[in-house]
Amino acid sequence: MTDNVVPLFKDPATGTYTMPGDTPETVAPAPVRPVRVWKRTARGLRTAVTSERTRAAARLLARHGMYVIGGTRITAKRMWDGRTGSRYERMIRAAEAAGNLDEAKEWEDRLTRFRAARHHRRMDLLKAPEDAVKSVAYGAGLTVGGLLLLGIVLAVANKDASWILAPIKALIDAIAAIVYVGTVVWGPAVTVGPWLALLALWGVGRHQQTAPQWALPAQQRDDAGAPITPSIVVTALRDLGIAPLRKAIKEMGDAGAAMLGPIRIAGCGVEVDVTLPSGVSTAEVQGRRRKLAENLARHEHEVFITLPAAARTVRLWIADSGALDEPIGPSPLVTDETMTANYKTGKAPWGQDLRGDSALISLYQRHFLITGLSNQGKTAALRALALWLALDKTVELRIADLKGVGDWAMFDGLATTLIQGPTDDHVIDATEMAEGMVAEMERRIQSPPGTVFPPLVGIVDEAQVAFMCPAIGDDKRPYGGSKATSRYFMAARKIENQGRAVDVILYQGTQDPTDQNLPKLVREGAHSRASLALGTESQARMALGDKAVDGGAAPHLLRQGLDKGTVVVASDGVAIPAGQASITVRTHYIDTDTASVIADRAKALRNGVITTAHTLADADECDPLADILTVLATEARVLTQEVLKRLATLNGKAYGQWSFIDLKRVLDGTGAEPYKSDGRMVISRDRVIRALANRPETGSASAAE
Repeated sequence: MTDNVVPLFKDPATGTYTMPGDTPETVAPAPVRPVRVWKRTARGLRTAVTSERTRAAARLLARHGMYVIGGTRITAKRMWDGRTGSRYERMIRAAEAAGNLDEAKEWEDRLTRFRAARHHRRMDLLKAPEDAVKSVAYGAGLTVGGLLLLGIVLAVANKDASWILAPIKALIDAIAAIVYVGTVVWGPAVTVGPWLALLALWGVGRHQQTAPQWALPAQQRDDAGAPITPSIVVTALRDLGIAPLRKAIKEMGDAGAAMLGPIRIAGCGVEVDVTLPSGVSTAEVQGRRRKLAENLARHEHEVFITLPAAARTVRLWIADSGALDEPIGPSPLVTDETMTANYKTGKAPWGQDLRGDSALISLYQRHFLITGLSNQGKTAALRALALWLALDKTVELRIADLKGVGDWAMFDGLATTLIQGPTDDHVIDATEMAEGMVAEMERRIQSPPGTVFPPLVGIVDEAQVAFMCPAIGDDKRPYGGSKATSRYFMAARKIENQGRAVDVILYQGTQDPTDQNLPKLVREGAHSRASLALGTESQARMALGDKAVDGGAAPHLLRQGLDKGTVVVASDGVAIPAGQASITVRTHYIDTDTASVIADRAKALRNGVITTAHTLADADECDPLADILTVLATEARVLTQEVLKRLATLNGKAYGQWSFIDLKRVLDGTGAEPYKSDGRMVISRDRVIRALANRPETGSASAAE
């Protein structure tokens, strides 16, 4: 059968099929299969339905229709609440769900008073018709009588009796005019009135945004940065994914509004206290900070969750969108050139809290620790406190900058010791500086009770370099480490243990804390602890302690690079809201040039420039007589106690243990022995110069001159 099959050929140009030998004119085109009507209709409908124009029209119709429906529902609910006790019943159920029985009792009392007042009003309505008839009769009689009296007066005045009824006729004409106007206006009012009512309902629904989210325009569906309202907060809490919280909100008659305290403006954001229902812990809400921020249309860093004094309550601080990215104003140290400091009673202007209030911190007898990741503003924040201290001329500063890039160079001539550099030799000098402070502390402790000492503040920036230093001294003791033989560690511990009582204070700045570069005993010895951005929660606990982190402190959630200078502080020296364990402060930034200007002001408050020691020499290399002349500076005579203090500052290793006997031993036989002036032992600068000039290896006084 295959031999009888005749092949067909398709013409590409016309789409027709031909047999061999046929001409094109004799071949009919292939039949075209018609499209069914229902398919064409379905395609048209699909195109119309899926068209963006159709969808926009549908959203428009649904949106405005739901505005009317929602407005009607809200208006009806308001009217019902105004005439019944349903509002009070909802608040009672909400208070019971929150476990607040006292508040439930108060709302029940209000409901009782409302029902009693409503009963009195209804009883008054039963008597209203009788009272109305009496009132109308009395009013009509008084009105007619008054008009007649007025007519009589007019008739007498005009000497015409027809004026007696003129006022009554005028009243009748006025009533007729009012009726006429009413008949003219009534028709259009009846026609337009329902539409005005519908427009009013639409306005209520539009104001309350009763349309579903999918029906809103794109610009209204994007609520990022929208103002915080009670409904937004409750919705954000409901959608946190905590089942007991969601169930409790659903069961509350007021949809959860009773959980919220007043929303207060707090700086560049708002603050609200949320009383959680029974069965929901504050830790569960704190653990969902990111999701809560997203539900509030905010970034995570724009929402802070803390625990106030009230039980089962969280305090939410929600920033205005983008507000935390704006810089704060300059420091008062910069703007007020007349500012001075008082170490004992004053507070340093460090920055602003999240509410926008000034963050003032007391440094009196408080060891200080600040830590954070690298390049987050740690040195600038610590230096700002040191600059404020420098404006109190009674405070002595000893500084070791183990970074050594000039961040503390402006304290040359202001601090009695200034060590700058990251090498092991600089760590050795910093360690000996700390040990000199220990010697001064022990000397003060052994002084007679009641002796008052000037504040001595030691600052070690980049202290992790000291803790990690591998250098070992001649006594085989390591300078770094965290063992009992580690020299820097032990010096820091001794100062933190006893220094506060005699105003010997230690400030330390470290970065990227670990147990190795910031030992536990040292970090827990600080009274004031501050942290910039950190990498992990475990580091946050090292920096601030478990109590602060459990109470809501979260430096590990600060944004590295974007939140420079923002610190979380745990200290009794700064005002922290009741119930909270920490406070977040945006510190003022003072650049190096401006810091130099402030340092010059501090030098002017003191008696000239202080002689700053940059290294601590070995004891056997010292020249006591020359060092005494150095510490006398330009003063004609100085008290022996002050000379001992300055020598210890100049070289704690050599002179830290000196007493008056040692000083007298060195000066005996030189002609510069201490003598009494105004009843107190002093040393004369001229005598010391003469003694140095007359030493055999120096030559005569005339040669020196």
